[in-house]
Amino acid sequence: MKTKNKTIAFVGIAIVLCAMFLVATLPAIAAEEDDYVLGIYGNANEDDTIDMRDLTYVKLIFFGKKPETELADAKYDDRINPLDFIQIKLIIVGKEKELTIVDAEGAAKTVSMPIEKIIVLNPDCAQAIRAIGAKDRIVGIEWATAIKTVFFPEISPLQSVGMGFMPDLEKILAMNPDILIAYAPGIYNPSHEGLEDKLEQTVTVVRLDFYKLETIRGEMLKLGYLLDKVDNAQKYLEWHDKYIDKIEDELSGLSDNEKPEALLDYGGKTGASDQRITCAKGSGNHQICEKAGGKNIAVNLPSGLAPGYPYVSLEWILEQNPKVIIGYASGYNTREGGYETDDDSKMKEYYDEIRGLPGFENIEVVRSNRVYILHHSVSCGPGYLVGLSYLAKWFHPEPFSDLDPQEMHQEYIDEFCGIDFDVTEHGVFVYLP
Repeated sequence: MKTKNKTIAFVGIAIVLCAMFLVATLPAIAAEEDDYVLGIYGNANEDDTIDMRDLTYVKLIFFGKKPETELADAKYDDRINPLDFIQIKLIIVGKEKELTIVDAEGAAKTVSMPIEKIIVLNPDCAQAIRAIGAKDRIVGIEWATAIKTVFFPEISPLQSVGMGFMPDLEKILAMNPDILIAYAPGIYNPSHEGLEDKLEQTVTVVRLDFYKLETIRGEMLKLGYLLDKVDNAQKYLEWHDKYIDKIEDELSGLSDNEKPEALLDYGGKTGASDQRITCAKGSGNHQICEKAGGKNIAVNLPSGLAPGYPYVSLEWILEQNPKVIIGYASGYNTREGGYETDDDSKMKEYYDEIRGLPGFENIEVVRSNRVYILHHSVSCGPGYLVGLSYLAKWFHPEPFSDLDPQEMHQEYIDEFCGIDFDVTEHGVFVYLP
């Protein structure tokens, strides 16, 4: 033990001497301005990556030349020392033995590396792991992923742990995964509360948020570090940014008055023929609408079905006189569509249902054929850009005349899904005349 301690001390001294040389010869490197801070300990300059700049920055902190940052403690041991220098170097080359991240709840989670066995509790996460080329690490899934046999031909047959919002904990423990990936407790997974307490002795629970549009990009990068697939995650980000920048650039010059008022329909309220469920702030559908340049007429209404999903009367809708109606075939309002069928009859029924609501024949949105149906399979998770592009095109046909959502969709399938699927021949993702 003494020999080992002497060796560690010698290595530490050597690193400190090297660090003194670097501090003397390299200019101070400040964190780049960036909207996203990569939530991984070792990101000392708090930008969107871990590289040699972080190594220099943490050494400057060590020698009192820079103020300590929250993520500089790469070893997550409450002190800045040469061990943090080593950890950052190991992260850069993908050889770290453990990695501490800030997950979607803001909690620090230390994960043993490498990660070989993963259980996922939602299809969005399974989609993200596949998109960065690590689908072979998934050993367990939940029901919603298991039924998507066309979209997940290799993942859907894996062992299921039951419903994503109520997983079988005994099955999870028996499978002995390295990590279990779940959403933070919220609208669709209230029973995910306390998963750490139930599993943490043997399974590390990592919470990643592929639900909020503003977090998907960063979570993909974080996942890349966790699975040593940073280059693949960057490839997805390049594809993502190419389209999101185009959409944002086109919308940046629009005034508020140029954004059409939209009803985001989520189906009829059970047992009430004169009420509909719509989407408000807090729902994923609202995020898509806003990002695509629409104005959600129900944005601030109180919750009904669930947080973010209010009930509204037909009379209220008619009074609001929306300029566009988007019917969301998803969740509670399940309508057959997506990758698993080529039959558009259920989506057509939904379209006809909206147009046939009492009094709707007299409003301009119906007369001008601006009622559209969008399936949830292209409006959530890493593939959300497809749904976003459809909405942008429906809200603003002229600025986006050259935007081809179907072409974008096929790119996503070919580059990040690895399945033999032609979106011009198969699947039902939208319905409009």
